[in-house]
Amino acid sequence: MPHAPEHDEDNFDATPPQPVFHVEQALLGALLLDPHRLGDVTGIAAASFSTAAHAALFAAISTLPPPDPAEHAKNTNWLDHVLATGRGQARGLTASYLHTLVQVCPWPRHAPAYARMVEAEHARRRLQTAAGRLVQTVHDVSLPHPVQAVLAKADALAAVVDDIAARFPPRAGVLPRTPAPPPPVAPDYTEAVEEEQMLLATATANPADIESVRWLLPGDLTLPLHAGLWQCLTALARRREPVDPVTVLWEAQQRGLLDDGSEPGEVLHLLAEPAGSVEHWGERALQRSLLATADRTGRRIEAYAGDPANTPFQLVVGARRSLADIGAVRTRWQHATGTVPTPRPRPAPTTRAGPPTTTAACTGRAARATR
Repeated sequence: MPHAPEHDEDNFDATPPQPVFHVEQALLGALLLDPHRLGDVTGIAAASFSTAAHAALFAAISTLPPPDPAEHAKNTNWLDHVLATGRGQARGLTASYLHTLVQVCPWPRHAPAYARMVEAEHARRRLQTAAGRLVQTVHDVSLPHPVQAVLAKADALAAVVDDIAARFPPRAGVLPRTPAPPPPVAPDYTEAVEEEQMLLATATANPADIESVRWLLPGDLTLPLHAGLWQCLTALARRREPVDPVTVLWEAQQRGLLDDGSEPGEVLHLLAEPAGSVEHWGERALQRSLLATADRTGRRIEAYAGDPANTPFQLVVGARRSLADIGAVRTRWQHATGTVPTPRPRPAPTTRAGPPTTTAACTGRAARATR
């Protein structure tokens, strides 16, 4: 996890720190005052902190042997060791900053509560990072197998959600209050439009093949007219009625598809130029739909995690509902391509009773919502 720039006593006011920064200060101050309270702090590690300086201090406190309480009350020897060790990772640390941490800690006995807050904020950052990686992968045009790569990132995101759920069991199914993010800039649909036109024309010329692509839904197509024409084709095929450009045009009129100003002649022309196979074009449309769904899901979870008002419980509920959208398309993709996923071993649930320096990071676990 990358850390924010280090803070020292000279630049604290450069930018207003987030609330978690003050929580981290209180926790570190408590541990500097009463090192024995480290045994009461669970669920976090150095990587849980938002700055390199705080991470280095927590790592030093966690690795150095605790001082004798009586000696610690009389001298600063242990604090000097903490500072020297922390400086190995964050050179900007100073003795005066350690003094500041001690001064700003309200109640050292509240260290477990402070640690829980740090853990919650770290969970939010982890979720935001994993969602961002999913979105980035969707738009990586250099990938030779984009669907496999995107689904792998979706699994990694789901594993993060599962880990957060284990640490923060949902109290109630309350969705995040964060509004959905605005859609990205509309991509160039030229290729998609052309391929969907060939799908529609080829299905019109070979209606018997429509049954073989039952996994393709109207919502997988990019244009409303194309989605409507696919509904017309599947309806005619299901009713075993004649299928040709004219019958499809008539069905389209009955469904009100021409009310948007589409010219009947243009529709006939669109349906009259078949090429390739229905299965091929259908699979191409479904792939685009899967990637678009992953993009929307990643952006939605990014927005949830980017809103500090959302609790870990809300993040889990919202993320799992969003990931379910990918799971639905994924199932249809597996039917279309004949791929059956290998069951992934499920690691033991994360517990918060372990040593304070361990942070469980469940990996390789496919989320139940995406199955």
